[in-house]
Amino acid sequence: MPVPHPYWLRDNCPCTECRNPRSGQKRFRIGDLPDGLTATEAVEDAAGLHVLWSDGHRSCYPAGWDARDEDSGLGDHRTEHGKRLWEAADFARGLPEADWPTYLADPEERIAVLAAVRRSGFAVLRGVPVEERRVLDVARTFGYVRDTNYGELFDVRVEPDAVNFAFTDAAVAPHTDNPYRDPVPTLQLLHCLRNDAAGGDSGLVDGFRAAALLRAEDPEAFALLARTPVPFRYRDRTADLAAEMPMIGLDPRGAIREIRFNNRSIDTLRSLRGAELDAFYAAYRRFAEITLRPELQLEFRLGPGDCLIFDNTRLLHARTAFEQATGGRHLQGCYADLDSLSSTLSVLRRNTAALDELEALFAGEGAGEYLGEAVTMAEHMLQAGALARAAGAPPALVAAALLHDIGHFHGSGLELMAGTDNRHGETAADWLSRYFPAAVTEPVRLHVPAKRYLCTAEPGYFAKLSPASVHTLSLQGGPMTPEDAAAFAAGPFAADAIAVRRWDEAAKDPAVSTPPFAEFRPLLLELMG
Repeated sequence: MPVPHPYWLRDNCPCTECRNPRSGQKRFRIGDLPDGLTATEAVEDAAGLHVLWSDGHRSCYPAGWDARDEDSGLGDHRTEHGKRLWEAADFARGLPEADWPTYLADPEERIAVLAAVRRSGFAVLRGVPVEERRVLDVARTFGYVRDTNYGELFDVRVEPDAVNFAFTDAAVAPHTDNPYRDPVPTLQLLHCLRNDAAGGDSGLVDGFRAAALLRAEDPEAFALLARTPVPFRYRDRTADLAAEMPMIGLDPRGAIREIRFNNRSIDTLRSLRGAELDAFYAAYRRFAEITLRPELQLEFRLGPGDCLIFDNTRLLHARTAFEQATGGRHLQGCYADLDSLSSTLSVLRRNTAALDELEALFAGEGAGEYLGEAVTMAEHMLQAGALARAAGAPPALVAAALLHDIGHFHGSGLELMAGTDNRHGETAADWLSRYFPAAVTEPVRLHVPAKRYLCTAEPGYFAKLSPASVHTLSLQGGPMTPEDAAAFAAGPFAADAIAVRRWDEAAKDPAVSTPPFAEFRPLLLELMG
């Protein structure tokens, strides 16, 4: 069969010799591959594509490994193609929002909020405690706070003799923050502590939508703003920050990727003269006019406890004037970055999918026979998890007890009963290591050696084994030698593995009511994070 481009295919070999199975990082340099690399043999079957290379390396590409997924072509999701471009009317039914305690407790709610920020550019959390510095807690639920010359957080309130226009009671036109910084902070958070003044409503404009309208209505103006470096600058007693970037940033394919729009921070443009300058200011004014169109301006009021999270490289934010004499207005803000938010979102989705897979296994194969015992495989593992939880075991050990036998799934338990050691502890630990720390995986890996150890260390233990457990013990190596038992006991996870083993042996009672897998999902997801 024809093989795709050899260097492309070999560069993407998924084997553990070529890639770290946990991080996906490659273990070789492109220059390590020989000149004239070819595939000397290529066979495709139901399992995938098997290739023997001219340098002797063997690769196996699972079926469908190169299929495009729903996110294919979106890159890092930063361009217009990974966004939902919007106008104010699109949120007539309400803003993307969530209750803070629910956001913290429910992974699905957290996924929804973070996905809204990435796709629509913003979300609002309601009920964040009205306490100073809480905005930092919000940022840390999905990433890291970007410390700037304003500090790790800043107060948006009226200041006497304010240097920054935002710290007055005047109206602030739609703009992006920190265009004079490279890289610009890609996320901004604003947490309302007080807002009882007349006025002071918040506003957002989708800068990508405004730029797309400019491109449709005046392509030359769009092209000019996308190619003209604009000097932005901010200086005060302790800082002098400058960056020269276009107002409309494009990716190499020409897609809108970034907006830098802040009339207060534009420095003197000296690179253009005469007609070029005329054209630039005409384009600049046209873009500004579009951002002020009523249909693009989404206005709302933040109340105490509301925290707005928005994409500072896409959305322009604004504020109406307010009357300081009628009451106070105090917001605390901080900066963060989209890469961390996207990473957290991806991990949450990946972990949720893994839990869905586990839950499906418990409900499907788990309903089948468990090595001749009087309980099903799922009942056995759920009982073990419940016993660990009732004993007050730490979360990682509860998870280990719950998941210790997933290596028996996909028919391998039948192999064990037929006389072949399926090494199910190691199989389970290897799979779990993609999602869980060693405190979960190592007791799982060692729970079979723990049985062999206990049969040596505790003379009465063997008599407590069920007939099925006695049968599998003979296949797994039998009791340890005294020397092996001493070495096992000295290991760092021996005590935890022994605890899992004891719950394992006790979790075979058909009269016990077992909890559902769903009860353990929050604990598992917390460990995965």
